[in-house]
Amino acid sequence: MIKTRVEHLSENVTLYLGDARDILPGLRPVDMIFTDPPYGHNNNDGDDLIRAIERAIPARRRKGDNGTQIYAPRPIANDGFEETHELITWFFALAPKLLASGGCCCCGGGGGGPDPQFARWSLEMDKHLQFKQMVVWDKGPIGMGWHYRRSYETVLVGEKPGAACRWFDKSGKIENIIRPGYLGIRKIIPQADDHPTPKPPELSKHFIKLHTERGQIVLDPFMGCGSTGVAAVKECRGFVGVEIDKQWFDAACKRIDIAMHAPNIFKDERMNKKQKTSLWSNT
Repeated sequence: MIKTRVEHLSENVTLYLGDARDILPGLRPVDMIFTDPPYGHNNNDGDDLIRAIERAIPARRRKGDNGTQIYAPRPIANDGFEETHELITWFFALAPKLLASGGCCCCGGGGGGPDPQFARWSLEMDKHLQFKQMVVWDKGPIGMGWHYRRSYETVLVGEKPGAACRWFDKSGKIENIIRPGYLGIRKIIPQADDHPTPKPPELSKHFIKLHTERGQIVLDPFMGCGSTGVAAVKECRGFVGVEIDKQWFDAACKRIDIAMHAPNIFKDERMNKKQKTSLWSNT
C-alpha cells in the first residue's frame, strides 16, 4: 500500500501521493475534474512498446550518448484491463459526489484500436453523470500502429446531474473536434525520463477555460506528471492532484511549483490584490 503524502504548494494547490481510492472520498467537492486515467492496455509494459518505438523512432535516436538503450518498458500503475475496469467503474460512481453543482468531468478515453475503452467508458460515465459530449483530439499524422494508424484521442465530458455544467465560451464556435494546430500543441514523443503517456497542458487548459473561471478548483485524480495542474495554475485556478507513482508525483510537484512562480502568470490586471492572496498564499 502506498503511504499517503501531502504537498500544499499554496492555499489552493494541494497534491497527494497515494491511491485515489483512499484519497478522493475524503475531498470536498470541486468545480471541475479533468483527468487521463490508465487505459487498461498495458501499452508500456514490454514488447508492444518496443515494437512501436522501433517503427516510429529511427535507431540512431533510440540510444543514449553512451550507446545504451534509453527506451525501456515503463509500466503504468493499474493499467491492466481488469484493474482499469474496476478503477473506472469506481471513479465514475464517485464523480457526482466529487463535483459541486454546475461541475463537469472531462476524462481522457484513448482513441481507436481493437479495444475501444472510450466506448465502454462513455456508457459507464452515463450511468452516473449526464453524458454531454465526446470530443476528438486530432493529434495529427502520423500515429501509433500499422493499419489505420491511431492519430486521435478522445475526451469524454459528463455533467453533474441536476444542473447544466458551467460554460464560459461566448464565441459559439467551439467544436467537438480539436484540430491540429488549434491549441498550439506539437507532436509529443515522450523522452526516457518522461511519463510514458504525457498530455500537453494546452489540452486541459482548453477545457478548464470552457468550464471554470478564475479561483475555481480543478481536480485530477490520476495526475501523472501534472500537466493538468500546470494548466490550472497558469490560468489562476486552484488545483487538487492525486498520483500513485512516487516518481511522477515528485515530477508533478516540481513542474507545478515552477508554473506557479513563472513570471507574468497574472496577466489580467483586473484581478485585485485580495484575490491574488487568496489563490496563492506565497505571492
